[in-house]
Order: sequence, then C-alpha cells, then structure tokens
Amino acid sequence: MLRAEHLTKRFGSVTALADVSFDLRAGEIHALCGENGAGKSTLIKLLSGVHPHGSYQGRFELDGREANFASIRDAQAAGIAVIYQELSCIDEMSVAENLFLGRPTTRYGVFIDRGAAERRAAAALARFGVSLDPAAPMRSLGIGQKQLVEIIKALLRESRILILDEPTAALAEHEVEVLLAILRDLRASGIGLIYISHRLEELAKIADRVTVLRDGATVASMPIAAADPATLVRHMVGRDVAELYPTRTARRGPPLLQVRDLSVAAAGSGIRIEGVSFDLHAGEVLGIGGLMGAGRTELLSHLYGAWGRRSAGRVTLDGHRLDAGGPDSSLRAGLALVTEDRRRYGLCIEQSIGFNLSLSSLAQVSRCGVVSRRSEALRNDEWFSKLGVHATGLDAVVGRLSGGNQQKVVLGKALMTAPKVVMLDEPTRGIDVGAKMEIYALINTLTESGCAVLLVSSELPELIGVSDRILMLHDGRVTGTFSREQATPEVLMKAALGTAVVHTDAA
Repeated sequence: MLRAEHLTKRFGSVTALADVSFDLRAGEIHALCGENGAGKSTLIKLLSGVHPHGSYQGRFELDGREANFASIRDAQAAGIAVIYQELSCIDEMSVAENLFLGRPTTRYGVFIDRGAAERRAAAALARFGVSLDPAAPMRSLGIGQKQLVEIIKALLRESRILILDEPTAALAEHEVEVLLAILRDLRASGIGLIYISHRLEELAKIADRVTVLRDGATVASMPIAAADPATLVRHMVGRDVAELYPTRTARRGPPLLQVRDLSVAAAGSGIRIEGVSFDLHAGEVLGIGGLMGAGRTELLSHLYGAWGRRSAGRVTLDGHRLDAGGPDSSLRAGLALVTEDRRRYGLCIEQSIGFNLSLSSLAQVSRCGVVSRRSEALRNDEWFSKLGVHATGLDAVVGRLSGGNQQKVVLGKALMTAPKVVMLDEPTRGIDVGAKMEIYALINTLTESGCAVLLVSSELPELIGVSDRILMLHDGRVTGTFSREQATPEVLMKAALGTAVVHTDAA
C-alpha cells in the first residue's frame, strides 16, 4: 500500500537520508529501527508531508500511484497518521477536547457541545481499554497517560496507515500489552502500521518485518523471524555488542540517603505516598519500579523538593536532615534530579548546549553574582567531551539534537553540580541502544566514584540489568525490596500489581 524508492534528503551539507527504499503492505506491522540520528524521523516526516514534495529526491507511492504531499494536511487526507515521540497535546484543554482537536462536536453546526464530546470520548477510551476521565485537564495526566491519549486521537481518525514513533517509551508494562493488543486488532482490519521502537524485545511480539537504518541509509530489511536482538544491534551500531548492561564493579559504602516512614500528600488532595522507607548506599544503584501511578515520579520529585506536602517521615542526606525546601536547597545539599520529561522540565529547548550544561551549577563559576564566562566555557568543554555529545559544538541549539544527545546534556547539567546522590527518572526513555549503553556506562562511572544512584524505569529488563537492589511501589506504598539475585520479572510484576507484598532483608 506504500512504497518509498531512493529517498534522499539533505539539510545544507548534511545528508539525513541517502537512497533509502522502504515499503509497507496492508495488514502488516513493519518495524523501523536505528540509532538516534539514523534517519528514522526524517523518513517519516517525508512520508507524512512535514517535508513537502520537492524538498527531497526520490518518490513514494500509495496504492501504486505516486504521492506528492505539499503539507501534513495532504498526508492526513490520504489516510496517513503519525504519533510522534514528543507529545503534541494541549495541557490547558481536557482529554475530550484533545481527542477531537480540529474535529469538534457541535450542536447545530455552530455551538461546541462539551457534554456530547465527553460522552464520545468516554466511549472511545473504553473501546481501547483506557481508564481516564474525559473531562480531566491534560496537565493532570502523567506522560504515559498523555501518550495513550495521543495514540487514541490518531486511531479515531480511522487512518489507513499509522506511523508510531516510540509509542511505548513512556508506558508501563501492562499499558504496553494493552497497546500491542490494539495494534494487532488494527493489523487484522487491514491497516498498515510503521512501528518505530528502541525496545527490541517488543518487535518479536508485534512486527512482521523490520528495516534497519544507519547513518541515513538502509542497511538491512528482513522478516522478524530472522531478526534476533543481537542481529538487530549489530546492524544498528555496526558492531557486535556482547552485553547491553555492563558489569558492575562498584563497592557499596555507607548509607548516603535515608528515608524513613515518608508520607506525602498532593496539593489539594490526599496522600499519594505512604510509609515509604529505604536506604541508598554510596556506590549503589537502587532501582524503583512499579506501574504508572504507583508514585515513582512523585517520590523522586518530592525528595528533590519539587512536589507534594510532607505529612510524615524523615529524610537525611549524608547524615544531615533534608527538608522539602525546594530544588535549590536540594542541589546545595548534593541531590540532583534528571526528570522524566527532558524537553519540558530538563532543558531550555531553544538555548545552546553550553547554556543548558552550566545552568544548574553557575554558582561554581561565579563571584559576587557575576558569572566568569571563561570558567564556564572551560567546564562546559570538559563535560561536552566527557559525555560524548554528538554535535557541532557548545553553540548548537539543544532542541535540534537527537533524543539521546539531549539526554546526555540533561545528565551533564545534573552531574556538573557535583552531587552525592543522582536521581534518574526514566533516563533511557526514547533513546537508541547505543545511547543507552553510554548512559549505563556513565551510571557505573558515577557509582565507582562513590556517588549513589536512584533509578526509576518502566522497563523491567533495565531495572534488573542496571540495579544492585530494586524497590517496588504499588499505589504509593512499598511492596517489596529485592536483591539482584531475587529480582525476576515475575516476582517484580507481582509486587508492582500489589498481588504479592514481599519485604526482604536486602537493605
């Protein structure tokens, strides 16, 4: 139903796509893989009219006829819908308003009928097995819930071709299964789906074929039965990768962060975190797992002083009491946070890499409130090299970097504060396998230097592969603490669901 032939796209002197060919059949899920910067996003922007006909070389066809889209609207009219990795929802509007954005429910063709829109939205959400209030403002939802709304919005357009860019990156395990079931039903109805994902284990569950891009070119295309993870990684990075998760060599030291009987209420509502206790030791990675809504992000945000009202409990950092005084006091105490939503909370997207890197540590290059630009530039140069950011230089606009390189800048901004404890909330969301490995190696480097890491991840293999111990949350409560040896996917999922509360002595 779709065929792309010899597509080449250049941005000035940079070639983003080089003679790429690709096809999609009706009733097929065709996976598209590659590292960040491989050309995946450029390809789907050509197919969806973001880059109009005439701005690239090559051609593509729909149902055997040449397709020349001048705009996104042309592609949508032809039945192509795209769900991008970076969300495009409007936080000030409700779930129902977002679902029918551009296609409002009206009375007499003139007046907006919010009641009817909410009823339609409720039926749509129920159809796809998503439990959300249609009248709820989007700003009240977590990033995973917003992603589900974006997916349903695209599906409601009854598109013939659906392109999904990292649709499960922010979803918990049970939500991933719901989405994959929806996509299988769409495939059975004859819809063609292009599925972009860095979660290689998902592809065997959902895809029929897979095409790999590297450096803007097609390097492999094969049936999914022939595409085991090791083969895909080799094609993606151009080399064999023996171990995704590097061997941990750090030795555990004394407790750095101690949390005792912590209970936290959300503003204007009840308790969201209740009776949470744990120790985090120097040189240790403590993983935090649980389903969406379990309180993982809220726990990290509260410890950082950015969310909630503490109703009970005590927190100490390196022997000193840590009150919820705000992010500035947390940074001064040696506690840094890398947020889940890097574009919204972690970066000034329109600013340069250098501006972002030093943003949290300007006090270290200032005297009497005046920043030494020379000292700032020297430190930025040092960390730019350490992190291996792929960019033309510190002056490059951070919003134009790939997801993996943006994440490196966010990490660098936190690490430049010289923290004792680093809290990472979904640090590998939406980035490729090569960038993930670099971040895992950076975590090892941190713990070897004596730092402690608190890691939130929705991916159970990542939790198990990176963490020394894993603490599971359900509905704001601890349902188990497990050593690396005790942590199997089955045990962790039972604890996440709250069906088995297991407290071990792995303190």
